[in-house]
Amino acid sequence: QVQLVESGGGLVQPGGSLRLSCAASGISFSRYHMAWYRQAPGKQRELVARITGGGSTNYVDSVKGRFTISRDNAKNTVYLQMNSLKSEDTAVYYCYARLISEYWGQGTQVTVSS
Repeated sequence: QVQLVESGGGLVQPGGSLRLSCAASGISFSRYHMAWYRQAPGKQRELVARITGGGSTNYVDSVKGRFTISRDNAKNTVYLQMNSLKSEDTAVYYCYARLISEYWGQGTQVTVSS
């Protein structure tokens, strides 16, 4: 059974930082392309960052220079380090895994507010 379990969300002030984690089980993690998506209220889900099995990364323009995606294949975990958070980063963040099949985590809420 495949599971993607996110953690690390919460409430943070503008300019603050959070690190999201996504622990995967039931898949050959190192082979999978991993990504973080987010969905704000009333908006479509959007790709935030992705990392290939080989470690290549891509980011949506709005988070470049502030967010960093990384992976630890020994721990079957992908991370999203989020710095200089803005109110517009408020959303539910979802972990995503894809090789042939695709899988989603349950999401973790990130709220940026003073």
